[in-house]
Amino acid sequence: MDSKPNLSGRETVVVKTPGRTCLFGDHQDYLELPVISCAIDRHITLVARKNTTGFLVIDQPDMRQTRTIDPKRKLTVIEQGDFFMAAIDLLKDYGCCPDYGYDIVIKGNIPINAGTSSSSALVVAWVEFLLSAFGCNVPVTRSLVAQLAYESEVVYHGRPGGRMDQFSIAMGNIIYLETGKEPYHETFERLIPGLIVGESGIPKDTSGVLRELKDKSLLAVKTLKKYVKNFDLGNADVKDIDTYLPYVPKELQVYFVAAIRNHSITQRALLEFRRPELDLKKIGDLMLEHHLVLRDFLNISLPLIDNMIESALEAGAYGAKIVGSGRGGSIVVLSPETVQAKVIAAIKAAGAKDAFQVQVDPGSRIIEMYH
Repeated sequence: MDSKPNLSGRETVVVKTPGRTCLFGDHQDYLELPVISCAIDRHITLVARKNTTGFLVIDQPDMRQTRTIDPKRKLTVIEQGDFFMAAIDLLKDYGCCPDYGYDIVIKGNIPINAGTSSSSALVVAWVEFLLSAFGCNVPVTRSLVAQLAYESEVVYHGRPGGRMDQFSIAMGNIIYLETGKEPYHETFERLIPGLIVGESGIPKDTSGVLRELKDKSLLAVKTLKKYVKNFDLGNADVKDIDTYLPYVPKELQVYFVAAIRNHSITQRALLEFRRPELDLKKIGDLMLEHHLVLRDFLNISLPLIDNMIESALEAGAYGAKIVGSGRGGSIVVLSPETVQAKVIAAIKAAGAKDAFQVQVDPGSRIIEMYH
């Protein structure tokens, strides 16, 4: 169900928000191409209790950070990356204006800077809290929460990312998301047995990698369009790559080919998710095919990541791939349930910081709210 309650004036608000892993479509959403992503059962929990100070007092013990916000202070300059203040500023247009204080504690077990969207989960939880505590002048839906979180985290700060993280986390389950100006999503409320996340322990430079690859991919398409006026990346077919390549500068061809190949893989994966029963072996094969494009064309993998994937496959996994911006972070693995423990052990033995089983999660939700 897409709708959410529209309530305000609560003494206590508790929000639980999942992480996410990308199954298909990494480095696609900033090109306005579709992705298939799923929320996973690692969470951030935000507990807010009304106080009498008038301030929003935020404690993030996992990060060893505390902060006090005066919501009534006139906003002047909001610092780059200040998602808390960006959301407050944006939500004023929706009649959501903090007018009293809360003591807020935010804790979780989503790996930080590991490709499982801990930062986006935090922003989604914050938007959920603001809307629930202070009200809103439009119907509050999962889609609205996702869009406002995306605007707070990406658009407001001119960052290079797409909509995948915020929509996957807010909508929950497995989603196919078309990421253009009018986002369309298709939800698959089903479990994926044998899903594993492997954490490399190598921090990733999300904004730097995304901006680098986004700029080169978009420049490749822009150059091609000078010669092929009606070219549409979303309708390009793998079999037509050789026809287009002469119009793309040599140094940009690899990014152009990667975009078309990854899009084709995502479309084939969508057909699998639409079937009455999942063919896990076929989905695993597609995940590995996707990884090879990310590794060999976009150069976002690392030796440790590749060793983790190879070890998972040798232990019996169906398939695996790097997740997100890459050059660090995590992998997602699909394994037969019968060998899941063996696969997890193999990933750790390959040098991973951690590896753990995950389940598909229903998405961000308010789990407690009362006067």
